[in-house]
Amino acid sequence: MCRLFLIEPVIALYTLPNMADELLMQQYIYRRIWTRETNSSYVGNETISYCYQNHSDPVYIQQEVVQGLSSHFFLYMTLIQFLPNLIVSFILGSYSDQYGRRITLLLPSIGALITSLSFLAMTYFSWPIYFLFIPTALSACFGGFTTMFGGAFAYVADVSSSEHKNMRMALLDMIVGLMGGIGMLTSGHLLNALSFNWLFLIASLINFANIMYIIFFLEESVQVSRNGQNKGSGCGKFQEIFTGIKNLYISSNFSSRVQLGLMLLAFSTYALASFGSGGLFTLYELNAPLCWNAVLIGYGSATGLISFLTSFLGVTVFSRFLQDHFIVLIGILSLAGGMIMTIFAKTTLFMFLVRLVFLFAIMPLPVLRSMMSKLVSPQDQGVLFACVACLENLSATVSSIVFNTVYAATVQSFTGFSFLLGACLCLIPFCILCFLFWWKPQEESYTGLLTNESIS
Repeated sequence: MCRLFLIEPVIALYTLPNMADELLMQQYIYRRIWTRETNSSYVGNETISYCYQNHSDPVYIQQEVVQGLSSHFFLYMTLIQFLPNLIVSFILGSYSDQYGRRITLLLPSIGALITSLSFLAMTYFSWPIYFLFIPTALSACFGGFTTMFGGAFAYVADVSSSEHKNMRMALLDMIVGLMGGIGMLTSGHLLNALSFNWLFLIASLINFANIMYIIFFLEESVQVSRNGQNKGSGCGKFQEIFTGIKNLYISSNFSSRVQLGLMLLAFSTYALASFGSGGLFTLYELNAPLCWNAVLIGYGSATGLISFLTSFLGVTVFSRFLQDHFIVLIGILSLAGGMIMTIFAKTTLFMFLVRLVFLFAIMPLPVLRSMMSKLVSPQDQGVLFACVACLENLSATVSSIVFNTVYAATVQSFTGFSFLLGACLCLIPFCILCFLFWWKPQEESYTGLLTNESIS
């Protein structure tokens, strides 16, 4: 059977159902908690949103309680996934350097299928929402988003040249945005037309199709010999994994190690700010004074994900005229500016206009990945992206803990405080990139590494 070196369909088929699932499950949980706390059915459709704005109304106080409880529930789901995701991402990413990348794509897809089937069972049988913790923990043992995207970026690093890494990695981020946008844009309309059950069934079928593509059509990017597959077992393979991680730092010179460490810090803090603030948009939009319904939430999320497309175009154009450092700085300013504007968003129109400021907010992530990829040898790409995936997972978890806790504590006094916190965190990667730009040894390191890469 003919196999292809096309990783893009995997990311597209993985992102489309899973981003829609996440948005739908947040709304489902919110409705279940609303019904439990208020002893009344939740009303929400294209023209109605169950949202109270009179602060003296007792139901308004209940509404704020539902906001806090929902925020904490999302936090618990994130915490349950944290440790399994961290361990699996770390091991599989390193393992893929010797034994192939497809394992880092296949297992998360299986986990996504388990998750969508669990959501289907939850909505069909109306089980208690706390039952979700069981399949959430189980699916986390298969890797999740971080393992999938870590493996995908390592795959791209294997099959693309140094000068095209920025564009290829930005292309993957763009696909994430477009597919996620399609899923979120249609989720509200489909929810009104169908039901949670049918949407989670469709997501399960898409996840199954993705598994079939990986097994039967995707070519392996790492050449694995039969002897390499049979060599070593158990503790021996784990020793190889951790030896590879150790070599990632030992094999490079001092300036490269410092640059890599600073870039990892910049990447993780930027992801912390981005994931933390982005994860609160649904709750912020459901709350007064916006009081959005399912369709508006879908429109808003899809509009926000246009930034993936504009960021890809930005990387493609800016790479012709600007150094990587400046591209990252533009993206950081875009994210910080958008979060500051969100604080003052009190109308639907203004909330949609806020999304325009986020147009280049995704650029720092693929460009930083590309910059780090250029600092290590081709044999260490899997180890590098395993570390990046673990830091990304850690940042997502810490951001969920911090931002959901802060949001629950400040929702009644200063709803936008969490976004102000995210904007302040952007100062850390901004300062790091400014320092790296003015640090002269970096040019020498880049030249040496590019020379070695061309020789190899």
